[in-house]
Amino acid sequence: MTSPCLTKDQTPSAHHTVLGVESSVSGRRWLYRQGADNPDVIRMGASIARQAGLPEIIGRLLALRGLTPETLSLFLTPRLKTALPDLSKLQDMEPAAARMAKAAMQHETVGVFGDYDVDGACSSAILASFFEELGCTVHTHIPDRMTEGYGPNVPALEKLAEQGATLIICADCGTAAADILNQVTDRADIIVLDHHKSEDALPDILATVNPNRPDCASGLKHICAAALAFLSLIATQKKLREADWFKTHPEPDLMRQLDLVALATICDVMPLRDLNRAFVAQGLKVMARRQRTGLATLLDVAGVTRAPDAFSCGFALGPRINAGGRIAEATLGLKLLRCEDPHEARVMAERLDGVNRNRQTIEADILDHALQLATEQREAGHSVILLASKAWHPGVAGIVAGRIKEQFNRPVLVGTVQDDGAVKGSGRSVPGIDLGTAIIAARQSGLLTTGGGHAMAAGFSFPEANMAQVHTFLEERLATAAALPETVDLEVDITLSPAGATVELAEQMTLLAPFGTGNAEPLIALSGVHITKSDRIGADKNTLRLFLRGTEGGRLKALIFRADKNPLTEILEDSTRPLLHIAGYLRSETWRDRTDATFFIQDVALA
Repeated sequence: MTSPCLTKDQTPSAHHTVLGVESSVSGRRWLYRQGADNPDVIRMGASIARQAGLPEIIGRLLALRGLTPETLSLFLTPRLKTALPDLSKLQDMEPAAARMAKAAMQHETVGVFGDYDVDGACSSAILASFFEELGCTVHTHIPDRMTEGYGPNVPALEKLAEQGATLIICADCGTAAADILNQVTDRADIIVLDHHKSEDALPDILATVNPNRPDCASGLKHICAAALAFLSLIATQKKLREADWFKTHPEPDLMRQLDLVALATICDVMPLRDLNRAFVAQGLKVMARRQRTGLATLLDVAGVTRAPDAFSCGFALGPRINAGGRIAEATLGLKLLRCEDPHEARVMAERLDGVNRNRQTIEADILDHALQLATEQREAGHSVILLASKAWHPGVAGIVAGRIKEQFNRPVLVGTVQDDGAVKGSGRSVPGIDLGTAIIAARQSGLLTTGGGHAMAAGFSFPEANMAQVHTFLEERLATAAALPETVDLEVDITLSPAGATVELAEQMTLLAPFGTGNAEPLIALSGVHITKSDRIGADKNTLRLFLRGTEGGRLKALIFRADKNPLTEILEDSTRPLLHIAGYLRSETWRDRTDATFFIQDVALA
């Protein structure tokens, strides 16, 4: 089945610009995604389209993502049954599952210590729900970012033991906390379920299940802690089944927990391929049933009326759950996920929504100042940006670092200078630059007091006096960042005319979902576009709505958000209506039983 939607510029070299755009309004080059000109990819796309009965354009997009007719079925219909790995390959999973099964059978008191982000809240909720359903008493603890910091601490662990916990599970933390955990091994058995990197000696505890520990051959380095918690419960249920426990006790339905696994996988920016794709695809179906009271209420408060997707998880649910841990009550997110009372859930969801609005205000105030300092560092030639101020709230450091990273295409670290003279903060990196390993190396060299994380994100603390040395160390370790372009190139999948951007195509695009890291939503460049009408909509009149018309016909609605601060707004509202090329995402939207195509604008260039 061929498609009339592709423009004449449909098979360009991946090393050439799209529609000749060397510098867009935002200063970016538009390049075709790698492989767009590869004859093998083109032939594979045609083969996929023929065999699967799909339009040529969808076949091409699937081929660009490495799919073949043989692998297509697993991608289009991801199932856990076929995606689940051999759990015995996870180092320490055997003793961890055996001990957790023992705790369930003996109705022990279990302590769960989780991180204060979405992944920590979700993994803690999954574990707590499981053990409570099996008759255990469960106590949870989420550390306060301001007073306790990241990871396990002795007072909190001792409190869990004092509450009767004979088994303590650290969720989304603990791998790098040997000095802390080793102090309390006489109080309770300890299991770590974590995915953070660490080059230090592991804790001397009952089990450290972490696919990123050096001796783990599971191949699961890219799953989040909630996914790891879910897998550990599968292994635990297997132990209980082997002991005939479920002959006299009801067996928990673990599939109900997949909504939390999906939410954490998306919010922790895990690659949405293979196992993670199956987790998210199935988890979003569970979430759509709205059977988890707290999550359903938060969806309502966030204004998500359609079936939840990766976008609503990442931009509606995640920031609100995170907000409690960033600037307010660290435990609020976990409490909401576990809440079954509609009234209590509503109160907590509205509280998180208000806290998130406060977080946005704090973030905006800090971002202006931070961008100014970051610009000065870039102009001075720094390839890694390191910023700190006494006036900045530590809870939004990671968000601000992420915003600056997006603008400058460089690793960025943002910290707050504490009253004791320590700089404490978070960093965000760009693809191909492993920030977590560099941070660990800086800590091992003695420059940092604490530090660890992933390739793309890390946390740290160091004496303010070490600022210059830390900056120099990171620039030396991350020297390849100097060769990165000033702005991120826009990777375009295909070019279309507005006439080809139909609602049918938009609906077919959903076959490739869920979208996220490792499976980017197809980015489309519309060629030769006139804007026929523009207006501001929304309660704050800050969304720009446009109607686009192609030189060869076709009419399409488009949107751009945060118009007052978007550099694209001026040219889009230009009354002279210049001819434009417009890049963005084509999505179908249903309102009052009518489905239309909408184009979500990401960039603009003069044609």
